[in-house]
Amino acid sequence: MADIRMRAGEEQEGQEHGVVSFEEDLGEVVVPTELPILPLRGVVIFPSAVVPLLISRSSSLKLVEDCRNKDNLLGLAAQKNPEDENPDATGLFSRGSAGRILKLLKYPDGSVRILVQGLKRIEIRDYLQHEPYLRASVAHLDDVVPPSADLDARQAHLVSQFAKFVSQVPYLPDELQGVVMNIKDPGRAADLIGSNLNISVDEKQDLLNTLDVKQRLEKLSTILNREGELVELGQKIQSQVQSELNKNQKEFYLRQQMRAIQKELGEGDAKTNEIEDLRTKIEEAKMPEEARKAADNELERLRLIPPESAEHSMVRTYLEWLVNLPWAITTDDNLDMLHARQVLDEDHYDLEKIKDRILEYLAVRKLRQDPKGPILCFVGPPGVGKTSLGRSIARAMGRKFVRLSLGGVRDEAEIRGHRRTYIGSLPGRIVQSLRTAGSNNPLFMLDEIDKLGMDFRGDPASALLEVLDPEQNFSFADHYLEVAFDLSKVMFITTANYLEPVPPALRDRMEIIELAGYTEEEKLEIAKRHLMPKQITENGLTTDLIEFSDEALFKIARSYTHEAGVRNLEREIGSVCRKIARAVTEGHTDKATISPEKVTDLLGPEKFFPEVAERTQDPGVAIGLAWTPNGGDILFIEATRMAGKKGLTLTGQLGEVMKESAQAALSYVRSKADRLGVAPDFYENCDLHIHVPAGAIPKDGPSAGITMATALASLLTSRPVNPHIAMTGEITLRGKVMPIGGVKEKTLAARRAGVKTVILPKRNEKDLEDVPPNVREEMEFRFVENIDEVLDVALSQQPIPVDTPEAGVQAPTSS
Repeated sequence: MADIRMRAGEEQEGQEHGVVSFEEDLGEVVVPTELPILPLRGVVIFPSAVVPLLISRSSSLKLVEDCRNKDNLLGLAAQKNPEDENPDATGLFSRGSAGRILKLLKYPDGSVRILVQGLKRIEIRDYLQHEPYLRASVAHLDDVVPPSADLDARQAHLVSQFAKFVSQVPYLPDELQGVVMNIKDPGRAADLIGSNLNISVDEKQDLLNTLDVKQRLEKLSTILNREGELVELGQKIQSQVQSELNKNQKEFYLRQQMRAIQKELGEGDAKTNEIEDLRTKIEEAKMPEEARKAADNELERLRLIPPESAEHSMVRTYLEWLVNLPWAITTDDNLDMLHARQVLDEDHYDLEKIKDRILEYLAVRKLRQDPKGPILCFVGPPGVGKTSLGRSIARAMGRKFVRLSLGGVRDEAEIRGHRRTYIGSLPGRIVQSLRTAGSNNPLFMLDEIDKLGMDFRGDPASALLEVLDPEQNFSFADHYLEVAFDLSKVMFITTANYLEPVPPALRDRMEIIELAGYTEEEKLEIAKRHLMPKQITENGLTTDLIEFSDEALFKIARSYTHEAGVRNLEREIGSVCRKIARAVTEGHTDKATISPEKVTDLLGPEKFFPEVAERTQDPGVAIGLAWTPNGGDILFIEATRMAGKKGLTLTGQLGEVMKESAQAALSYVRSKADRLGVAPDFYENCDLHIHVPAGAIPKDGPSAGITMATALASLLTSRPVNPHIAMTGEITLRGKVMPIGGVKEKTLAARRAGVKTVILPKRNEKDLEDVPPNVREEMEFRFVENIDEVLDVALSQQPIPVDTPEAGVQAPTSS
């Protein structure tokens, strides 16, 4: 049914017929109370309007044929949903128009084109037939003309609005103005105007539903105001666009005239001057052959591109990047070994490995003119001076210093740059930093290389493979430059807190130098040489107003900080200085001597204190040593048992490797129960629980194996662990003690905690060379090859006496 469509161009034709027929007298046409209903898609037909319609579906063709054979009368109702192909009775508006078929034209494809004229408003009461087409009983609706003195005035205002609107839009003929003015009936005038407006079907249906002529005039006036404003706005926008075009044409003609005048005066234009300036810079840049060829080609393109073109600015920006890079600008290295050593010692205490490596490079540089720049990676906990060390090395060598933080970088284009096909593209940060440095051999620090990320935009770590490879970086290709730049003269230094996140391929390209944490003696020297003078100056004090004793600095480092580096130590010293600065401004000008007691008054109660002896008085508690990104730390392994059936509970947020170590330790203890003096069936009627405190912190690794075995042996034999002993090492099922890493960090952590003896695997004895000599002299180290040696050293010889012996525990036997 719903096959009524307005063909392109037919709307105008229908309106013309409507104009011609609007004065016809339709009063003689008698409209019956029962009519066939023709659904209309996207069109509303008003009384007296003449509209062409195309009929193509069989049901509608049958309806038209029956009407032509009878009286040519039918009902016309618009669809609620124009997309509905087969609307039923509920899919049509209840109000429409009665109409008659004026003409009919058949097409070769079987479709029919009819010309219909609206007669009067109707309301569909009840559908009497649904097949082959809709048929309904209808009621006739007449206009309601309320008595109103201003009705004529409203009609005149509406006609004036419509006349103005017709003059503004191209799709309405000017003759419509005269037709509307000659209609005396305000209802018919409103219907004519509504049928010729290009508004939505819903709005036209609302006008058709409105029987009150005064309300119909008001609604049409509002619609005409809106449509008129839209037309005026469109004309204003078109006028602005045309004005802009005229302005551009005017500027073009003026530029042409300016060029002609400059040519007559013998003066060059701005574009010529710009190209000559770039040509001079290209000559002075001393680029390699490949880059020079690319620059010349782009300069020729720039000469041919009009300045008004967007591509002109892109080419010019590219050339400016090329000419401003330090292709041939190299700073001279200061090869004075004594000077370099002096600068490094001034800025940093200790760090002998790094200082020796820099001096070795300077020695090679002195013997060979063009060695490849070393690529070093400083690995260590926060606050040990990795980043500041880079500045000191640059100062010692007389090189420019560039720092690039890689923390959070996820886009490969940050390293390699964007291709020039993108608007606003730029080189990567490597090339940008070289331009800022102004030399092709700076000291380039890539900070926080372990914090690199990756996502759908690429993998920056993979892009760094070329940058940090001495065999490749002599021809580093930035995506923006598209020519090679030599990075082999750059001295790259990277920093990281730990190596695990760094991809193996990238790690293989760097020389790893580990920076362990500082001892308390080293922290004291660093505080006296660097931190204390810096904080005194930054807080507006002088040495005449404040003085720190060595004991006070020791107390701050030991009781108010717990770190491998010195960052928090500097903060606490700064806090003391700020409190003294406040006292000075309040009138206390006497020199303040900071003693340990004064530290407590200024900083409050101690934040950290040794708790080793207190926590290891009972059997089942042993002290382990762990490596963390912040340096070493101690771990308390606690074991207990209760009645049960061979259960093992592990808590403390342990990783899979650490859980396996606990299983291995338990298996060893069970297999050696006789030797330990424990009943062989001790596990039959009990559950064991191993807990590692600080449960909010994830822990993993195999080095706590011997500590867990010792805690279990202590629990089952009731022999407490010596409170001054800490241990680290991996355990096997045979009781062998395997080597571990991080010996220096773990040893320093044990010393900070007040431990006197450290048990280490035998194969880690060589690693004691990294431990400071004073720590080696102060502490005792016991090297073991199997767990029996660990238990002999760690456990007391006699069990703690108890009132009632625990089930499953025998008296110790000699082995």
